[in-house]
Amino acid sequence: MSADTQQAARAGGAASPLAHARRIAFLSSGTPEADEACGRLRARYGEAACEDADVIVALGGDGLMLQTLHRFMGAQKPIYGMNRGSVGFLMNEYQEDGLLDRLAQAHASTIHPLLMSATDVSGRTMTAHAINEVSLLRQSYQAAKLRLSIDGKERLAELIADGVLVSTPAGSTAYNLSANGPILPLDAPLMTLTPISAFRPRRWRGALLPDKARVTIDVLESDKRPVSAVADHYEIRHVARVEIAMDHATGCVILHDPGHSLEERILREQFGY
Repeated sequence: MSADTQQAARAGGAASPLAHARRIAFLSSGTPEADEACGRLRARYGEAACEDADVIVALGGDGLMLQTLHRFMGAQKPIYGMNRGSVGFLMNEYQEDGLLDRLAQAHASTIHPLLMSATDVSGRTMTAHAINEVSLLRQSYQAAKLRLSIDGKERLAELIADGVLVSTPAGSTAYNLSANGPILPLDAPLMTLTPISAFRPRRWRGALLPDKARVTIDVLESDKRPVSAVADHYEIRHVARVEIAMDHATGCVILHDPGHSLEERILREQFGY
């Protein structure tokens, strides 16, 4: 392990693959603030087509970052975000100066997404990836009734709730945290299984699962209690069965400035700052 790699590992994240990056593609979320910043950066650093770029610089908020990660999923093309949105948990601070140096010093984190296979009540099966989480949500005023199985073995015969979600470590600080699920370190070989407003079993708070587990969720009384399945922003309505597993063969590379890696941000969330 080189000295640079050792230093990056201690700081949380792999050494940047962009020591000599020169071809940059800029993407904007489309807001006036993001468009203005995108124009200034293009004029200053030039612009490459996305397919030819060494790195994609995304200007916006976390929504744009998720869209960009989905767009280039599996391409091993690093994504460096700069916050021109609101929360910006996945983004770096916006600065126009020194971009090439920042890219060269950035730490790379590889995120593996979930793969959802959802079968609706008519028998059609659709698949989608999720970087944050796959969630099942009730579509009507009535609570959903769900049966949960892990690796083919029934673990919960009936969950009555607003829904349930499976989260990656990267997504554990998003919807999962809002539903009182646990925060996971980025490199933890785990997934969270978290109920959303559980009614029965009243004291069930979810489970931590190995990231090699396969989760199967059957919708009970689907005609009376319709349920939708959502992989990040992709929704399938009136589902009957959903299978979820982590796709270890697919990776997304996200870049952060030294000292502000995704691992560090997730750790800070556990201490409330």
